[in-house]
Amino acid sequence: MKTIGVIGGMSWESTLVYYRLLNQYTRAKLGGHHSARLVLYSVDFAEIEQLQQQGNWEQTAIILTQAAQALEAAGAELMLIATNTMHKVAAEVQDAINSPLLHIVDALAEAILQQGHSAIGLLGTRFTMEQEFYRKRLEQHGITVLTPSASTRECIHDCIFNELCQGQFTAAAKQAFLSSCDELHAQGADGIVLGCTEIGLLLQQDDTPIKLYDTTEIHAAAAIKAALS
Repeated sequence: MKTIGVIGGMSWESTLVYYRLLNQYTRAKLGGHHSARLVLYSVDFAEIEQLQQQGNWEQTAIILTQAAQALEAAGAELMLIATNTMHKVAAEVQDAINSPLLHIVDALAEAILQQGHSAIGLLGTRFTMEQEFYRKRLEQHGITVLTPSASTRECIHDCIFNELCQGQFTAAAKQAFLSSCDELHAQGADGIVLGCTEIGLLLQQDDTPIKLYDTTEIHAAAAIKAALS
């Protein structure tokens, strides 16, 4: 099994889920007492979050690149950025290392196409929903991307940073996310992408009949498949 390098901490709430899933999927594949070979570099999210708000993506790229290089030096042979938003700088990270970076959108697109879906609704941070880096990569796979209204996008963004990243999961927040799923489904979305790694901590498939794509689960499963190939 290849050693997986995980750049986490953005937020650590979802990095915990990555760690659990990587080990669970490894045990499911190999059985017995097997667990994932991995090394983790957990950044200080406060620094990243401030740079995001400032639009200083160049500095975030430097931080994540240094983390990736440290993981590679520690033996990582396959790299994960354990967050959707920071895939905005995935190309810069990949260019600075020799190990392959498993892009979360590529893993997601494969899962969507396997379901026979061609149009999805995207929920995530404002950066993920509104900027091109995420949408364009999905569109390159032939997938149409729908996003909710401006007011809904703002509500979702604020909930992610002010509640989910702080480990707060309220009934009001769940209802807001479910309403946004209904809004996107009414627009023609075949399924809804939980395009922030914390959303799956709030919303599960049992909460709605609309197909949900949990990017944390999809990314972790794809990583184990790649590590065992």
